[in-house]
Amino acid sequence: MGDAGLLPRCSSPMKIGRGVYLGVPAAALAGLILFAYFSYRHELGAAQARISSGSEVVDTPCGPIEYALVGKGAPVLLVHGAGGGFDQGLEFGRPLAEHGFTVIAMSRFGYLRTPLPGDASPAAQADAHACLLDALKLPGAAILGGSAGAPSAIEFCLRHAGRCSAMALLVPPFFPPGALQVRAQPSFMFESVLGSDFLFWLNMKVARDAMLEKVFAIPVRDFENASAEEQERILRITQGTLPVSQRRKGLWNDLAILALLPRYPLERIATPTLVISIEDDLFGIYPGSRSAAERIPGARFVSFPTGGHLWVGHQSEVASVLTAFLNRSAGAEPARAR
Repeated sequence: MGDAGLLPRCSSPMKIGRGVYLGVPAAALAGLILFAYFSYRHELGAAQARISSGSEVVDTPCGPIEYALVGKGAPVLLVHGAGGGFDQGLEFGRPLAEHGFTVIAMSRFGYLRTPLPGDASPAAQADAHACLLDALKLPGAAILGGSAGAPSAIEFCLRHAGRCSAMALLVPPFFPPGALQVRAQPSFMFESVLGSDFLFWLNMKVARDAMLEKVFAIPVRDFENASAEEQERILRITQGTLPVSQRRKGLWNDLAILALLPRYPLERIATPTLVISIEDDLFGIYPGSRSAAERIPGARFVSFPTGGHLWVGHQSEVASVLTAFLNRSAGAEPARAR
């Protein structure tokens, strides 16, 4: 994620007549401000209503964990990415639920109603995944780690190999060395936009293209060339980050983790594995994803040339690949780590 260019620069308004600024009458300007305010309040209210229903919180030895279930069939633990929560998991998991899987979508540490503990490392998150399976009385599950959810998915299959029947990593964030740097004191603008519901909403309205590229790593040309249905999906996901204020702790924890990812012993993973990555992902993670797949014994690597970090234009193909992979792995016994 970048911290520049998110907000358009505006020069100071020039007064050219009594009650008139930049050619806009004061009354009209006030009307625009009120319209923007009520639009923001309406959309924020809808976002808060969306996350206030459809999930439960269960107390576990790993702490409270928020989760939601959808579908019927073999269980798939869906681990959301940065800026997500159970609602993002449901969005990504809906195609799987429609094809005969039970999707378990949780909110990771620091997101929505799952608190951020003192140890919120990927290893601790992986243990929390196991705790959630215990609470649901499930001996195991396939796991799908999307973006920043990939590190804890990897840890789950390393630390709890006997409970991991299959692992799918969707745009896993294997950044080039030094590509992602989290400052000890982030810039005011960057911290405000990703911590303020209003500023995030405002930027999605007035600087949407910059947000798509700098925050969501989607080339604008890919978005513009996509079908109306795909554009609607992308906007639903990006705007669904609201309320960002209730995801802020988890988001900053993810950024700190991703800046210091270790070299995982991927050669020890013995479960069936699928890795999906996009060549023009603006986070620059494609080469690292491909290299990671090569290190996992027997892993399948699937890529698309365009689509950015949210694979715009390839939703049906991604869903098809995931469904076929999980169907093949549904009857497999979990394997022990090497």
